[in-house]
Order: sequence, then structure tokens, then C-alpha cells
Amino acid sequence: MKLHVNLAENGYDIIIERGVLSRASEELKLERKVLIVTDSGVPKQYAETVAAKCAHPVIVTVPEGEGSKSFSMLEALCRKMLEEGFTRTDCAVAVGGGVVGDLTGFAAASFMRGIDFYNIPTTLLSQVDSSVGGKVAVNLDSVKNIVGSFYQPKKVLIDPDVLSTLPRRQIAAGLAESLKMSLTSDKELYEIFKAGKAESDIEEVIRRSLLVKINVVEQDEKETGLRKVLNFGHTLGHGIEGAEGLSGFYHGECVALGMIPMCSDEMRPELIRALEKLGLPTSVEGNIEKMLDIATHDKKCDGGSISVVFVNTPGSFEFKKMPIEDFKSLMRERFSQYIR
Repeated sequence: MKLHVNLAENGYDIIIERGVLSRASEELKLERKVLIVTDSGVPKQYAETVAAKCAHPVIVTVPEGEGSKSFSMLEALCRKMLEEGFTRTDCAVAVGGGVVGDLTGFAAASFMRGIDFYNIPTTLLSQVDSSVGGKVAVNLDSVKNIVGSFYQPKKVLIDPDVLSTLPRRQIAAGLAESLKMSLTSDKELYEIFKAGKAESDIEEVIRRSLLVKINVVEQDEKETGLRKVLNFGHTLGHGIEGAEGLSGFYHGECVALGMIPMCSDEMRPELIRALEKLGLPTSVEGNIEKMLDIATHDKKCDGGSISVVFVNTPGSFEFKKMPIEDFKSLMRERFSQYIR
């Protein structure tokens, strides 16, 4: 299956096909120097499969986890390309989850002011969301993705077969992002979640999630308006993730928690049931004030206000811009009972 992201000169194809990893050389231009970035949690054979077909492969394995999205790791990748004599005609390939994709994409965007970048996502979360759209970044202190750019890949290869090596918890974390998109933009996809059929119909979940993402990105590539809908659950979610020290919960689990107070009172019990069916958390230990402080240092803040997304009924959404103190007060009211 092929989907296309129509962004004029920045457009690209997404290939969704079982076994496409082993055919990477047929889909990507690898007859040049290729920086292949993966992490320690990804099976080695995935990067090695890509490297076997490259004219000059350079594999770099970064430590697993959000901590690798750092300036020091960005510098390490750029230094490696410099040492290996990379030029503007060479490329970088991410083989891993969202951390690897964000880091590699930012390195590709930065080195020599931009070299070709391909993304081969190996987690469900990155397959349904972060591998598409061109957001690349690193973290600074406890603030996620605060330094970055928009840099579209040349192509994305999605192989559902690689999901077989993922722990159940990572599958659930990825499904949280799909659930997010269903809540704001695809009621039919939401019905798949309500029926408990998301995992058994995973390719349809991937396809429908990407259609939502593509539609939004094509209308608003650089998040000046509509694309902010993709931040549903992320404002408080990033606060939870930062308060956890970027370690305790997966990103998708934090998004799951972050969606809870952003739904209407009528919708919230139904959402919690959907999260529980997926095995996602519906409560968290921690200090809500620390979470809120980190959340309100997020990129979505503008002076004394913050832009947030609410869902009142599945398949629709509402943008609101509210004073930061009002947002904090609402989160205390709606989320404190979910803090242990």
C-alpha cells in the first residue's frame, strides 16, 4: 500500500507493506554514504538489513530512551558524518522509534544545511504518527522537543512485521496515538477501539491513523493552525513525561493520561474504558504542580496564554486559547483524582 504526502517539492511516499524492510534498497537511494541510526532496544538485524544494501553504510547505535534526544547525541551524529566525509549528496536513515526518528531527522536537517533523510519506524507509535510530518527535534532539560525544525523525509517505509518483536506495552503506547487521532478526527476508527479490535486490525489502524496525519500535515505543514489538533493529550502529557524525568512512562502512555482531562465530563468515562482495554495507564504518581509547570513551558504557550485541544464527542475537536493560570486550575480540577 502506498500513501502520498502532498507537499509540493517536499512531498513524499509512505509505503506500508509487510516485508518492505528487506526491500529497502528497492525503495530508497542507498548507492552513497548512508548514516544508519538505530538504538540499543531495536533488534540489530533491522539496521544490518538496510546496511547490507548500502554502498557505504555507517551504523550508529544510540542508547534506548528519551535521553538520547539530546544536544550531545546530535553532536555525535554530526561529528560521525564529518569524520566519514559525508557530503550533501549523502543521506541518513532512521531505523527505530520516535526518538531515533526525531534525532536522525534533526541531524540530517542540520548537517551541511540539509541532507536526504529516510525514516523506517520500528515501533507502532512511530509508524502511526511521528515518522510522518517532518517534525524533528531534541529535548533541552525537561522540555521535550523544544529545539528542532520541520524537515520532511524523502520516504517512509512501514513494515508491520517488525511489530512482532515489540513488547505488549509498546504496542499499547503506540495505539494511544492512534486513539488520539480517532478521538479528534475519525469516529469510525474510534469505533474500532471501542470494539476492542485495534490490535487484531492493526494494518487498518495504521492506515487510518496516517490518513488523519497526512490530511492535517498537507493543510498545515508547519503548525500555524490546524496541525495543533495533533497535540491533543500532549500538553499535560509532556508535563507528565518531564516530571517523570523522561523515563518512567513511555510517550504514548503520557499522551493517554494527558487526554483524560481534555475530554468532556460525558466523554471521560468512555475514554477511560478504552484506555483500560488497551492496558494503558489511567492514573499516575507524582506532583501535579511540577507536571503543570513543565507543561506550561511547552512550545504551545504564547506569553501568558496556552493553546489546547478539547474533545467533547468522538471525531470532533475544539481549539481553545486560555490564560495559563486558568489552564492550570482546570487541570487541577479535572486531573487531581487521577494522581495517586
